Amino acid sequence: MCLAIPGKILDTEELNGIRFGRVQFGGITRQTYLDFVPEAQPGDYVLVHVGFAISKVDAEEAARTLELLEQVGLVADELGPEAPF
Repeated sequence: MCLAIPGKILDTEELNGIRFGRVQFGGITRQTYLDFVPEAQPGDYVLVHVGFAISKVDAEEAARTLELLEQVGLVADELGPEAPF
């Protein structure tokens, strides 16, 4: 199953013309490709699928989505059992 997980952008940078950011998913931080959401800035929440931010979401939607994923047991499958959600 493929999932998009919501995360919060901590910071952004450009490397060789490609925009990346550090995105936090609970206690886990991953480098994420941000060119598909050029309007997203640090502090914003984005849905991330296989390392690519595919859309921007508000904080309430991010929290609601994480809660639903946790309830059905999919957060641990995607981020590992140590994910602190």
